[in-house]
Amino acid sequence: FDAKEDDILALWTGLGFYRRAKNIFKTKEIIKKKYNNIFPEKFEELILLPGIGRSTAGAIMSIAYKKSYPILDANVKRVISRYGNLDLDKKDSVKNLWFLSELLTPEENIFEYTQGIMDLGATKCVLRNPSCEECPLVKSCQSAFKCFDLNKKNKKEKLRKKIFFTLAHSKDSFLLFKKNEKTFWESLWTPYDNRYKKKSNIFKEPFKSETKIFNHSLSHIDLDITIEIFDYKRPFKLKTDLEHKWVNKNQIDKFGLPKPIKTIIENYV
Repeated sequence: FDAKEDDILALWTGLGFYRRAKNIFKTKEIIKKKYNNIFPEKFEELILLPGIGRSTAGAIMSIAYKKSYPILDANVKRVISRYGNLDLDKKDSVKNLWFLSELLTPEENIFEYTQGIMDLGATKCVLRNPSCEECPLVKSCQSAFKCFDLNKKNKKEKLRKKIFFTLAHSKDSFLLFKKNEKTFWESLWTPYDNRYKKKSNIFKEPFKSETKIFNHSLSHIDLDITIEIFDYKRPFKLKTDLEHKWVNKNQIDKFGLPKPIKTIIENYV
């Protein structure tokens, strides 16, 4: 319970969806201060914690505490919508899904039911080519053996963004800045974000430099990343209000870094 946000972000590096790690920290702090380090056991308390919605709270109640509560994660949504032949394009589809989920949720053996319906969606009632012949619900499912139109909705084209970083390097140390703006990679440590591709006056003239260009895909955006690496003989002080640190290469596991930035640093000699 003494972990800092940076500790959690460091452990989360490479998993993506970093807001979840930030919510873990926020929830941990609430449990520590409000509940004396004891995890809440009431649905009404769980749903108020950062990052825990109705489905997650229901999963905790049914799996951890064996109380009868419905859930509706992605796999369960798919199982229930096919079982009841629900049209997910309708305006009230979410309301209908919750109604059916509540209807199907048993009072007894809730642990087995919740685990079972999640596993069913993950292994048999999959997105493409569901194994209807192996499904235990095949006799009552209203969508069994039907063809599913997976291209019913055209996928939105992902946004593409260009990023220009300047990474200062001195022997085994790297100059990193904490990203405090509310956007992707929020609260992670990155090189200096030289967004306008202008020569920054916070850096001294390096004795050597090189440029690396690569692409990195996030769930909602594709990044075209250019990193200009500046080599210096020793670390130097900066005149800036930005939160920054010179981090030794063998200490980067203690900091939350985006996976592509961590890879660059680990492979850079």
